[in-house]
Amino acid sequence: MYLAIRELRFAKIRYSLIACIMLLIAFLVLFVTGLAQGLAFDNAASIQKMDASHFIMEKDANHRFTRSLLNKQSLIEAGSIAGHENVQPLSLRMTTVTAEGTNHKTDVTLLGLRPAGWLMPNVVEGRTISSQGTGRVLVDRKLKDSGIRLGSVIVDQASGLKWTVGGFVRHESFSHTPAVILSEHDYQQFQVKSAPRTGAEEAASETLYNAIAVKVNKKQSEQLATLLPDAQIVTKADAVSAIPGYKEEQGSLLMMIIFLFIISSFVLAVFFYVITIQKSSQFGILKAIGTRSSYLIRIIAIQILLLSTGSLIVSVLIVRVVEAILPSGMPFQLHSSSVALTSGAFIAMSLAGSLLSVWKVTRIDALNAIGRSAA
Repeated sequence: MYLAIRELRFAKIRYSLIACIMLLIAFLVLFVTGLAQGLAFDNAASIQKMDASHFIMEKDANHRFTRSLLNKQSLIEAGSIAGHENVQPLSLRMTTVTAEGTNHKTDVTLLGLRPAGWLMPNVVEGRTISSQGTGRVLVDRKLKDSGIRLGSVIVDQASGLKWTVGGFVRHESFSHTPAVILSEHDYQQFQVKSAPRTGAEEAASETLYNAIAVKVNKKQSEQLATLLPDAQIVTKADAVSAIPGYKEEQGSLLMMIIFLFIISSFVLAVFFYVITIQKSSQFGILKAIGTRSSYLIRIIAIQILLLSTGSLIVSVLIVRVVEAILPSGMPFQLHSSSVALTSGAFIAMSLAGSLLSVWKVTRIDALNAIGRSAA
């Protein structure tokens, strides 16, 4: 420990440059991790926040909400197993709306929910909607950037229906589009208006849902699968993964993070290997006076731990500052657990990168090193 710190203090410039490189790499890894988590949450925030363990969907829907249609009978049958208080209908449709009096179009996701149900999110501004269907909706706060305020009227492009904004909710989105939450009654009206003319009568006579959210245990989910042979019981994680583009987006970002870790380990390996070669004569002298290789290896490990830990602390502070000044529309989330996991992985990769230096230290011959030093 003494020699490790003494050498860091002696060669300030050399180790400061290494620390700067480690800081930049750690910052980049943490920032990309925050972007990956932010994009994941923005892509499926409404689904992830729902207090449901499973979703019932149509059998051939491939776990996708937009491909699934279920009738009211399925809702009743699901309630007979899970308990009617543990099932909630969920309707979902992506569409385009404009604020009345403007030409600015915004892509949104309409969510048809029961206002008194446990799927309904908390209102952060304004008032919640009623179950009677009065043409009032809740919208995500992101729509404020489009000029929408409390009392604004939004017009659906497909059906021509108009809704009044009665309140705002936070972090409600689907497939990177802000959510507009309607009552079950208002969504049924939208369903009738937006249906093709040939199917308008059928849409008006039968209430259809895209999915049924349930809170069940494993045994109950198996009973539901038996009771509803034409439906699938999908876990929340599988439903989120099936959102279009979710897996591809997260897979690309994950590969970037993995390659950053690999690159950082190679960069650090080269730096410390070169430094170890430069110090071969000093290590040889230490070995000649009886210093064990394990002690020299500990010196290298302590130096790497000090440099990587210090770089991580500074990089986390910089990331938090950048996070605070990022625009509200940029999806970025970096939880403390993710910081701890990423930091641990970075330190492990840094130590792994030092293995080449460790191998070199164990192979240093004291007599040869002293001879080179004398020459």
